[in-house]
Amino acid sequence: MTRALVIAAPASGSGKTTVATGLMAALTRRGTAVAPFKIGPDYIDPGYHGLAAGRPGRNLDPVLVGAERIGPLVRHGSAGCEVAVVEGVMGLFDGRVSDGAGSTAQVAGLIGAPVVLVVDGRGQSRSLAALLHGFRSFDPGTTVAGVILNRVGSPRHEEVLRAACDEVGLPVLGALPRRAELAVPSRHLGLVTAVEHGPAALAAVDAMAELVAAHVDLDAVLALAEPLPQGETWDPAAALDAERPVGRPVAAVLGGPAFSFGYAEHPELLAAAGAEVVIVDPLRDETLPAGTGGLVLPGGFPEEHVAALGANEKLLLAIRELAAAGAPVRAECGGLLYLCRELDGVPLVGALDASAAMTGRLTLGYRDAVALSGSTGFAAGERVPGHEFHHCAVTPRGGATPAWGWRGAEPEGFVVGGVHASFLHTHPAGHPGSVARFVAACR
Repeated sequence: MTRALVIAAPASGSGKTTVATGLMAALTRRGTAVAPFKIGPDYIDPGYHGLAAGRPGRNLDPVLVGAERIGPLVRHGSAGCEVAVVEGVMGLFDGRVSDGAGSTAQVAGLIGAPVVLVVDGRGQSRSLAALLHGFRSFDPGTTVAGVILNRVGSPRHEEVLRAACDEVGLPVLGALPRRAELAVPSRHLGLVTAVEHGPAALAAVDAMAELVAAHVDLDAVLALAEPLPQGETWDPAAALDAERPVGRPVAAVLGGPAFSFGYAEHPELLAAAGAEVVIVDPLRDETLPAGTGGLVLPGGFPEEHVAALGANEKLLLAIRELAAAGAPVRAECGGLLYLCRELDGVPLVGALDASAAMTGRLTLGYRDAVALSGSTGFAAGERVPGHEFHHCAVTPRGGATPAWGWRGAEPEGFVVGGVHASFLHTHPAGHPGSVARFVAACR
């Protein structure tokens, strides 16, 4: 039976990614089968989790998939594993601004997992006891079971912090010294993705694993993990709730360093719906697979690779012709930018009569969206939760039906022919019918 624990923190920047990733890697290297998870819509941390655990990092987001699917999804992603290690998001009780939905505490409760709190020890001594008392008592439904001290300045500092933890009866599972060399390069949307960071990402994971193995009691951490509650396991074929039609169309999915923002369940659903899923790296591949019936363009950092993307003219032409033929093309965020005529002045696909540019303004948050028109992905009027996270602007230069609308914002995105493109990230496990609709259009 798989057990689970959650790595959380009082606030962002406390070091939970270092601890969670290092813990996944350290346990894996000593022979423990680890299922890695990340709470929230983050796409970057799961890439490092995948390197650490040797299996795909998966997201758990009640806002995007519904609270009722969290248990089934974690059981699906934990199949064959001894322990699920779940990295939290922001502070323990932080979630959607309006109501706190999607918080680490909510997910921990949904999967019955105890919380290990990673605390940044800088500038703290006995006051840590008050902080821990508050986090432990704030929500009776959340079990804070242990503490990992991070960025400890000296043996004396560690002694004082351990005494503070003793005052509130919380065991200290480890104490990590300050290690500046563990820093992972960042950019405007967070860390550089693992696939882009290449050998340096592997080196960073190695360093995290060595740090955690040397300073954290792995057996004590594992002893805290609780069995996942029994129940339904998410199954992509069952989620589609329909028989697969005859025929196996090719669904090309952009990937590689420029387009790495996707959910592990998406290709699983595409395959379950009957598609042959082929990954295409637009930085390397010059053509689409033979017989491509549809194209998925996930998010990523095309702006960081725009010169190389623009130089791959053969693939740009192939995608432009596919879209012009009316084939289903589904694009989110970075995929939207790639479909524009240009990004920061560099000519790209041109399937959309629009220009894209980086800006200094961050657009961020969950959205309760409604499809403003029918498309190869969604029925008109369908309501879908999504998430925006970008520093970009797209200026339309021609008429197109908008994809989405939500309260307090202008209509957003494009629906033209078989193309559905927008800044909104959605989770296919939350609306699997959109995948079935897309594959049906591929046929």
